Amino acid sequence: MSDEPTVLVVDDEPELADLYGVWLRESYDVRTAYGGEEAIDAFDSDIDVALIDRLMPRMAGDELLSHVRSAGYDCRVSIVTAVEPDFDIIEMGFDEYLVKPVQRAELREVLEALTTRSEYDERVQEFFSVASKRAALQARKNEEELRASEAYAELTAEFERMRAELQRTADRLRPRDFEAEMRKLSPAVGDD
Repeated sequence: MSDEPTVLVVDDEPELADLYGVWLRESYDVRTAYGGEEAIDAFDSDIDVALIDRLMPRMAGDELLSHVRSAGYDCRVSIVTAVEPDFDIIEMGFDEYLVKPVQRAELREVLEALTTRSEYDERVQEFFSVASKRAALQARKNEEELRASEAYAELTAEFERMRAELQRTADRLRPRDFEAEMRKLSPAVGDD
């Protein structure tokens, strides 16, 4: 089992999928699929990022993306395609859109950004869990009880450690990464 993020490269052109794999193997655990149906079989919860070609025979990348999202896979997705973006992309559930030809540096930069965003997501969820526990204790316990509790002291130390770690991760995010994260949160704001 590898500590490297797992990337699934999906393209109906095997040479191109394999080339992307070669470009990424030194930093990522790379899997390849040469079409949508093969990608469905290859998908599992270990996939951190999927690079999906939009124009493929039998199952288009849009259809595969819909399957990935409806199946509940929690991964980042970049569309990698020769199709110039049009307004139809607004409703698609991807994180990045790359137009071919894609250069090695560009592909690696997008993968780094997507894995950083994923790391940020996971850390934020963990942080909110710890913060919620801490807030619940603060609301129900007096200062003396909190000071006397070793478990509360450990929780507070974990809270502070996670806050500092999140700040370091946030400092690595580019402005477009923040925009992507805010877009993900926007629907939740109106759901009240």
